[in-house]
Amino acid sequence: MINFYLFLLGLAVGSFLNVLIDRLPKGESINGRSRCDHCKKKLTGWDLIPVLSFIILRGRCRYCKHKLSFYYPLVELITGLSFILIFNYQISPLRPLGFEGQAISQFLNLLISLGLFSCLIVIFFSDLKYQIIPDSMQVAFFIFSLLLKSAEIFQKKCVGGGLLHCYIATLLPWLFSGVVVMLPILFLWWVTRGRGMGFGDVKLAFSIGFLLGLKDGILSLYLAFILGAVVGLVLIILKKKKLKSKIAFGPFLVLGMILLFFARSQIWSLIYLIYRY
Repeated sequence: MINFYLFLLGLAVGSFLNVLIDRLPKGESINGRSRCDHCKKKLTGWDLIPVLSFIILRGRCRYCKHKLSFYYPLVELITGLSFILIFNYQISPLRPLGFEGQAISQFLNLLISLGLFSCLIVIFFSDLKYQIIPDSMQVAFFIFSLLLKSAEIFQKKCVGGGLLHCYIATLLPWLFSGVVVMLPILFLWWVTRGRGMGFGDVKLAFSIGFLLGLKDGILSLYLAFILGAVVGLVLIILKKKKLKSKIAFGPFLVLGMILLFFARSQIWSLIYLIYRY
């Protein structure tokens, strides 16, 4: 039953994420009622029921009958399913938060995990739709990452020095990891003068490296490049894109990171197996 409630919560949050995805890249305020992008008519509560309204209205605005983007129900469904997956699947980088066996720490762990993945959903679709990663989401993503790392530090038994010394000493390697993972993207941004890689990708790569650490961060970056190359090649073959067309790289960075979150051990085992043979 809890999965059902989590799914409903995810649908509701996904509806809000759609607002962030559409408004933040345009620099618009997230306050105020939702409206149709085409006729600008303010929408009522019946028009905004996650997924259900889209089905009832057959994917069209109630007032102008203009076709609505399929992104809206897709984001809501992805958010709902993500909430279930995060609750049921033990993600190793998120596991250390709080003290095991305490309900309050598990609840905080869940909240931070949901917040982290909500940021990723906004980053993914904002870059996919508008090729812009909002700075506010970059900051929110880093803050959630910092909370996870801070929780790990506070649980460690420091030998010598105080808590502050332990905190700084442990945090510095993760900051270093973020810089190292960021450097290849920064280099591409500099060489192409921002045409081949946006600076938002640079900032996102830093946060990913900080969260995952050096080894996993570099691997997630490698997977992002592979995924980007494969998808780009398919789009060129299908004549959806040209060789010089710009393709948002943020979604691939997000996918590479998520793969490391959910299948870290399996991916490394496969790499070691390939290396042995």
